[in-house]
Amino acid sequence: MDYLIFIAAMGALIYGADFIINESERIALHFNISHFVIGATLVAFGTSLPEMAASIMAASQGKSDMAVANVVGSVIFNIALVLGVVFMITKSHDSSRDLFAKDSAWVLVPVVVFFVMIQDGEIGKIDGALFLLLMVSYLIFLFSSSKDELGEVDEELSEKFNWSKTIVLLGVGFIFTIGGANFVVDSGTNIARSLDVSEWLIGLFLISFGTSLPELIVSIVAIKKGNIEMSIGNIIGSNVANFSMVLGFSALVSPLVINFEKAHFDLIILAAVSATLLFILANKLYNKAGGIFLLTLLALFIQNALA
Repeated sequence: MDYLIFIAAMGALIYGADFIINESERIALHFNISHFVIGATLVAFGTSLPEMAASIMAASQGKSDMAVANVVGSVIFNIALVLGVVFMITKSHDSSRDLFAKDSAWVLVPVVVFFVMIQDGEIGKIDGALFLLLMVSYLIFLFSSSKDELGEVDEELSEKFNWSKTIVLLGVGFIFTIGGANFVVDSGTNIARSLDVSEWLIGLFLISFGTSLPELIVSIVAIKKGNIEMSIGNIIGSNVANFSMVLGFSALVSPLVINFEKAHFDLIILAAVSATLLFILANKLYNKAGGIFLLTLLALFIQNALA
């Protein structure tokens, strides 16, 4: 039964992602908003809901390690796996947005703030509130810096655009995507247990990987539709949301204690994938070379965890 649930859940993920991309494109076209901005806001926040649900639940149960590990692992998977796969399968890139000049700071800033906050071994309630302010700052920056990418609303598109239909289909898409991810995690966990895989590996990979599935599926669907900007925007926005909103709300629920001994190598990989993404943006390596860089780091992460 778990195998059937796993397959059905993956199908829900794919169909849900297709709804999200299609309706997000409609909104972008209706308001002449760039695909990057839509990906970094609407799509990113929606696909970050699994991480938020998992970390807040873990924090409420006093499981700080799980709450923080979920975010750290999800960011690593988002960059190394999702963008690694996206760059491996993309064929061309034609962007009107200078991603490095405008958005590289938001790859780096959340990571730096995170490392500064954990120096005392804890992310407290004040830290959580500051993380939420970081999210507000990102939104203000994103829309103020993207004014030159906005234009007049197309009247013909306005007549065809239906907010009610779009909201309903977006809601269905997010429900399918997030619900599918949850069922993939649950059924995958049961399958792993039946195969005698350790609980530690289940927590490290299935929770982080499972909550990153919406980003993976949405980004792949976006790239298949030629929207690499939406894919990259989705990941940058999701990572900002993971650090700011997910850790922010989780810390407000209960202070999060960091075990540096357990997290040492994972934090190194987190810094490494973030630096690699900056390098890729700076040199516009939206191709197989960039994908290989990221997937190599993912392999090191997995190898260390299995050692």
